[in-house]
Amino acid sequence: MKNIVLFGKPGSGKGTQASLIEKKYNYIHISTGDVFRNNINQKTQLGLEAKKFIDSGDLVPDNLTIKMLEDKVENYKTPSGFIFDGFPRTKSQARALDEFLHTKKTKISLVIELFVDDKILIKRLIERGKSSGRTDDQNELKILNRLDNYNDKTFPLVEYYKKQKKFFSVNGESSVEDTFKKLCNIVDKF
Repeated sequence: MKNIVLFGKPGSGKGTQASLIEKKYNYIHISTGDVFRNNINQKTQLGLEAKKFIDSGDLVPDNLTIKMLEDKVENYKTPSGFIFDGFPRTKSQARALDEFLHTKKTKISLVIELFVDDKILIKRLIERGKSSGRTDDQNELKILNRLDNYNDKTFPLVEYYKKQKKFFSVNGESSVEDTFKKLCNIVDKF
């Protein structure tokens, strides 16, 4: 089983690229954003709690995120691998994911960051917000708060995964197709 963490700032193309990887390699794509939205739409207790944080542009606390993610992973009995899109976002989440996967007798195989300049990300998110209706993509101050959260809490994961020799970075500013080719070159080596 191969498990991939795909991370990058909001709007970097994680969801698009994770979907392409899912189709090519037959992995299960688990997007924390989708998991959050599903729980919110179903009005689960975890979803209602998470909504408060999402609406303000803040990260959902680890305990809520991890519980929703574990519930989602448990739905799949014999996957060929997972793509974790948007998770982990903090070192404590990374450790919790490592511990959880250990109980499943598997581990993270590689971590790929999609790097995109902040100015491009802001434009992408505002455009996405117009069509998606997502409140966290419609306000530049909320977007800037999300980017700050990423820099403060998620960027330190680079060192965490570099120490494990699992980290790779791909420029996500090129076309979807070019970015996907770069990702496949990395995935195919593992």
